[in-house]
This record gives sequence, C-alpha cells and structure tokens, in this order.
Amino acid sequence: MGFLDFDLLDLLDIILVSALLYQLYKLVQGTVAIKIFIGLTSTYLFWKLVGALQMEVLTEILGQFIGVGVLAVIIVFQQEIRKFLLLIGTTSFSNKGEFFNWIAKPKKSVSLDINAIQTAFSSMSKTKTGALIIITRNTELGTYEGSGEKINSKVGAAVLESIFFKNSPLHDGAVIIRKNEVIAARCVLPVSDLVSLPTHMGLRHRSAASITEMTDALALIVSEETGRIAYFKQGRLKENISLADLETYLRRDLKNS
Repeated sequence: MGFLDFDLLDLLDIILVSALLYQLYKLVQGTVAIKIFIGLTSTYLFWKLVGALQMEVLTEILGQFIGVGVLAVIIVFQQEIRKFLLLIGTTSFSNKGEFFNWIAKPKKSVSLDINAIQTAFSSMSKTKTGALIIITRNTELGTYEGSGEKINSKVGAAVLESIFFKNSPLHDGAVIIRKNEVIAARCVLPVSDLVSLPTHMGLRHRSAASITEMTDALALIVSEETGRIAYFKQGRLKENISLADLETYLRRDLKNS
C-alpha cells in the first residue's frame, strides 16, 4: 500500500503544480491558443487511456506524436511562453492578489497627478481625440520607451492634450508615464491576440491588453470613435468608465506601486 503514502511534500507538490497550471491557463484564456491547449491535453489523456487498455498500435502512433510534443508546444505557444517568462521575471506575479505587496511594504501615497489626467481625458473624450496612456508601476518598460520619442516632462493636462492632438506628429502610439513624468510618446507596443475583446475595439485597446498582460502597468484609453474611456489592468478591460471611476481605479492600483 506504499503508493497511498501521502505527506506534506506531496501536498506542496500538488499546490505548486495547481498554481502553475492555473497561471498557464490564465495566459491562454480568451485566446485562440486555448483551443490548441485543450486539444493537446485531450490527446495526452487519450494516449494514457489507450496505453492502459493495452491498445498497442494506437498507443505507438500517439506515442510518436507525444514524443515531439515538447517541440510542438514551444512552437505553437511561443507567445504565451514569452508572456509566462516575463510574468515570472517581474513583480507582477505577486501582484495578482496584491497580498504579498501588502506584507512586503507599507502603503504609499499616490504621486501621479490624477487630476491632470482627468482633465485631459475629459477634454479628449468630448472631442473624441484618441489616446493611449501607459502608467508604469514596478515593471520597467525601457524597451517600449526607447521605441518612441523622449519627452521627460511633468504630467499635465495641456501636455497630454497637445501630444494626442490629431495634427500632432506624436499622436500615434502610446504615451508612457512613470511616477509623475511623461517619459516618452509615440511608443510602439505589442498587439494582443485576445479573441475575447469586443470586435469594435482597435489597435489601441489590443495594445493596452497586451502590455498589461505582460507587465503590471496600467493602460488608459480614449476611443477615437466613441470618446469613451477604457481602463486595462492585467489584460482585463473596464469599458466606458466615468472620470470618477478613473480616479478610483488609479488611486487603488497605484497605492502600493
């Protein structure tokens, strides 16, 4: 009956594996890759089943397929694997629940000039001026900052409105803000392949989803078509929010960053 032995290490093993599988699932959830993930998992379970039933020919065929499965997974899930490694390499992994940050350090006051952002977003929403602002927290975005034009200006409503003015050479791309400074404008961001995003959402929203999936940054958007304000955190969308909601979300999410 030795195979029934169960100790604390076995419990820890199960917990860690469950956490790993959950994080992997979260990465592919809502993407085309989730169907491939389910297909590969089903194939593996079917292979184990036919092996247990001693169906030798089918077991051999599926075994050859499973044998190259690791290489296939790397090729098919290269974007998801990259996101997962980025997740491990940043503090955003612990930010999923905010609990570890609460233990590790005391709460700080918000240094960002939220009123300036509200003022700018109010004006741009009324005029339907498209805008995408990325606010960094713990993860550095140096690569993306380098893809744009350096600004290095204090956050202000006039600064943001002038950047996103339709005739401005800087209005395309994203503005990246760190603390209370506009670091760069016209920054190029990766585009998410999330199929769960509403079909009417364009590149701004998909870029916001992607950068907030891969890092702990926050993304704020004004839609050029509707003037509505959207908010992204951890790849999750809050659509058509008010200026009061925007302030609430920013104060909450920047409190421990």
